[in-house]
Amino acid sequence: MGHRIYWLAGELDRPTKRSMLVPEAHFQSALNGWINEQVLKRNRRSPRTTTVIHELRALLKIRLNHFLDQFQIDVLIVENALAIPMHIPLGLAITEVIAERALPSILHHHDFYWERTRYAENAVADFLRTAFPPTLPSAEHVVINSTAQRQLAYRCGLSATLIPNVMDFEQTPELNPVFQRADLKPMGILPEDIVILQPTRVIKRKGIEHAVDLVRALEHPNCKLVVSHAAGDEGLAYANWIRRYAAKSRVDLRFLEIQPGPPNGAAPQLGRQYQALWALYARCDFVTFPSRREGFGNALLEAIYFRKPALVNRYETFTRDIEPLGFDLVTMDGLLDEGQIGEVEHLLSCPERRAEMTRHNFEIARRHFSYRQVHSRLEAILEKIAARTSRAPAVTARHTRRKVIPIKPVPVAADFQTERSHRLARRRH
Repeated sequence: MGHRIYWLAGELDRPTKRSMLVPEAHFQSALNGWINEQVLKRNRRSPRTTTVIHELRALLKIRLNHFLDQFQIDVLIVENALAIPMHIPLGLAITEVIAERALPSILHHHDFYWERTRYAENAVADFLRTAFPPTLPSAEHVVINSTAQRQLAYRCGLSATLIPNVMDFEQTPELNPVFQRADLKPMGILPEDIVILQPTRVIKRKGIEHAVDLVRALEHPNCKLVVSHAAGDEGLAYANWIRRYAAKSRVDLRFLEIQPGPPNGAAPQLGRQYQALWALYARCDFVTFPSRREGFGNALLEAIYFRKPALVNRYETFTRDIEPLGFDLVTMDGLLDEGQIGEVEHLLSCPERRAEMTRHNFEIARRHFSYRQVHSRLEAILEKIAARTSRAPAVTARHTRRKVIPIKPVPVAADFQTERSHRLARRRH
């Protein structure tokens, strides 16, 4: 849409001339980890903890204000940092900066704290009401599913635009030749193997045990279950249990830690091998996605994009926002039975049925989950921001002599980034 994008995050892979790295903003920083230990799974926090939260909040405000002034940001896009409180001081800092500057902002929410049991008992209810998410006159809210849209209205009295996750279904998938030629033998994947891909992190709600059960039921000696992403962001207990469960079930299970990238871009390096998630999609025979709960389901879209058949557990967002569109998938309702196992066996042995299913799914996704579906909704939000800010006075940062450029009554635009980073847009002058 013709606009300059700048990034601020605790971990970055963007050009330094257009980004600012703030290690204190990383949700896995040592200090933030200490704060979470003091406030989660308990109902009281110490005065010292409160002091540390506010000190880190103040530091992050300085960093964020410096970033906004240095790059003369017009519109701030916040990626999930004001939805799930993985970094409470960062959420408070962003909220205060937006409020103090009356900064035009788009708050992109992937999942809320009330959707996660780990936040059910906490000692920061006051902060959660303030910033997760905040109620700010200069901010527009965007959610990725209809349930979140309803819950945000019910719990917070806030309206939100629904923009689902998307991929470039207007283009036929074309893998980088590096991915197509990728040698998976060092990972223990041989040409004659049947590869069942579980393209998710190793966390409990992903239901990976159902994928283990499927591979066990297939009873194929060359069948291997490959889990693409890492464990650790919610602990290692589930990953260790899955390893034991797979061993007991005599399932060949491989855990990888592949960093995803654009399918037609450069292949990231994994140890001594050039590997990526897209190489596994190109190689796999079937995709499992038996999640109990998802904000949307990127892995399902990826499987459809690469024209792979898939097994899906009917989680809430799937049943409300995806299934009614008419996708042809193997579905389960919390349990894997003989009917679904038989469907998978038929798909693995019948290339004609596989081609029919994947072609049908790709066409539906192209109509509903392509970039063009996002363009009009995002443009409407930006036009609303532009109209509102055209009536507002210019804003000056009180802590600095530099003047922040106000939004003029023309659309500005930005794209969405990953959960760890916060995209920021600036209109070209």
